[in-house]
Amino acid sequence: MKVTAEKNERIAKMTFASVYPHYVTKVEKKGRTKEELHQVIEWLTGFNEEKLLSLVEEKVTFETFFERAELNPNAHLIKGVICGYRIEDIEFEPTRQARYMDKLVDELAKGRKMEKILREA
Repeated sequence: MKVTAEKNERIAKMTFASVYPHYVTKVEKKGRTKEELHQVIEWLTGFNEEKLLSLVEEKVTFETFFERAELNPNAHLIKGVICGYRIEDIEFEPTRQARYMDKLVDELAKGRKMEKILREA
């Protein structure tokens, strides 16, 4: 399935603050903690909890969120299907990066071991 330009634009302009509470709810409902979620997000983006929460408060878009991030050099190891799209086939960077985040949150919620989620080369 190919990601459309409209879908890319919609994801890029969506605020991280609108999705973050859903990430928290998803992982906590499955017995994981907000601290674990923050660890996963920090691994992907380099944002510590303080910076992450300031970006949530600032209501930055996903595009801005990932522009400010220092993406983990092993992020390219995140592969698979999320929302019907194969992550490694997504060409538009903000959409691919948002799907990286979605995939990591899914893995955390599904009980995957942290060592597996935080990929090493």
